[in-house]
Order: sequence, then C-alpha cells, then structure tokens
Amino acid sequence: MFTGIIEAVGNLSAININSQGARIVVSTGLLDMSDVKLGDSFATNGICLTVVAFDSSSFSADVSNETLTRTGFVNYQTGQAVNLEKAMLPTTRFGGHMVSGHVDAVSEILAINHDGNSIHYWLSMPKDLAPYIAEKGSITIDGTSLTINALKQDQFRLTIVPHTTAQTIIQQYQVGTKVNLEVDLIARYLERLLFCNKQNTTDEQQTSGVTHELLARSGFIK
Repeated sequence: MFTGIIEAVGNLSAININSQGARIVVSTGLLDMSDVKLGDSFATNGICLTVVAFDSSSFSADVSNETLTRTGFVNYQTGQAVNLEKAMLPTTRFGGHMVSGHVDAVSEILAINHDGNSIHYWLSMPKDLAPYIAEKGSITIDGTSLTINALKQDQFRLTIVPHTTAQTIIQQYQVGTKVNLEVDLIARYLERLLFCNKQNTTDEQQTSGVTHELLARSGFIK
C-alpha cells in the first residue's frame, strides 16, 4: 500500500523484455535505500513492483505481460524518468490517499494551461472509469496522489502546484504524454458492495443496509 506522495524521481537504467515479460533495473536517484529488503514493494510510476535485487542506488524488478499491456510500461524506454515511492509503514504520515499500485488504465494529457503559479492539466477519462472520477475526489497519476478539480464530458482536470511539479515527473508532461491512472480504491469497493447487495438480495435475505440513499445522505455520493 502507498500514499501517492512521491519520495524521489529515478530512471529506468535497463529494460530487458522477453516472452515471459520483462526485467527492469531502476536507478533510484536520491532515495534512501538503507531500509530496503528483497521482496519489498516499490511504486514505480504508480505500478507496484517487487524488489528481486538491489544495491545502494538501484533495484531490479520483474514486470509481467499483464503489466506491460495495461500500463505505460509498453512505451517506456531506457533512461526514462519515473516517480518512486516505497511501500508505506504503519508510522508513515498519510499525506495522500490509499493507493494500491494497481493501474486501472492509461490516460493521455490533452491540454496544459498555466494559471498564476499553478498549471492546469486536462486528461482523457476512460469511459469505464468515469463513475469513479469525481470533482474534488482523489486520483493517482503515475503514482502521484492528486485532486480532481473539474470534469467535462470525457475529460478531467488537475491543478498542479509548483512543489508537486518540482518533485515529480509532471514537469516533463506534454500534450500527448501517456500516464498511468489509478482511481480511488474506496470508490471501487463501494461500487462492488452496492452491486453485490443488489444482485444477491431477495425477499427472504437480509441486506447490509448500505444503499444509494444512505451513501448520499452520508456525503459519499451525489
């Protein structure tokens, strides 16, 4: 589990693709590797990867064919910068939101507009993920926890402040850049709970009591 607060920007120093997937080596830049162990999880551009080898300045991980086809990894090249975050600890300050590192889709930067010292980014919104993308809700873009500031048709807008730009790979985004997208974990579980409740309820069965009306009154949905 991660928080979406990027700890360092690294780069892909090696990518070796084969029929089973890929083995990558990630140079970790300024990230402290002193507490890293084999089997630890790293969010790499928002993708949860398992450490299979490491040293003081890099780690290696295997990437499955599933990950290659469902994320931006399919287009990554050696030397590409990536956002890095180690798995959270129970004592970690929770500055972002709950991030699993399981990418839902790839989105595209459609427009970039400057507004004072901030920058607005409009991104494509995959149709099947639209129900989970809400104004003022949380979303993860290449592993970075961000707030959705506006919606229109099949797009959503992020407003990025200077600190986030300086500390992540967002500064490299251009119109047409593809990014990994993970929607809010809680939204997914709420939908599953409601769907199962609706599918399984009969006149004789007891329900959990969680309904659209209850969630709306509690402020979870509009």
